[in-house]
Amino acid sequence: MIRSRRVSPDRDALSNTLGQVFSGFSELDDDFYDELEESLILADLGVETSGKAVERLRKRVREDHLKTTEEAKNALKDILTEMLNVGTPELNLTTRPSVILVIGVNGVGKTTTIGKLATRLVKEGKKVLLVAAIPSG
Repeated sequence: MIRSRRVSPDRDALSNTLGQVFSGFSELDDDFYDELEESLILADLGVETSGKAVERLRKRVREDHLKTTEEAKNALKDILTEMLNVGTPELNLTTRPSVILVIGVNGVGKTTTIGKLATRLVKEGKKVLLVAAIPSG
């Protein structure tokens, strides 16, 4: 079993970690699901989201009679894609002022995205104010 991993801020963490899980198991048993859930959590997917994803995968494996880890891997990709679909990705900037909140773990490209978005909005003639916040506690 794969056990010694650390939380990685690297954006490839999910791919690397899951690759180890799917190549490290030959059958879809409780140990596989436990390791998968742990890997999703360690890749910063969050406890609740990881649990939901694994439960959906268990259900899909049962319903679709999936047998191999490769089939489960493809099903998990579909499940995670479905979970990421949260509606329209378009920004609604009709309110004045408009606020865009950007959150995420280290190393996922927040600063780069914010810079590109600010540049685009300035080019469109909008006034932009960038503010950083640090959580208290």
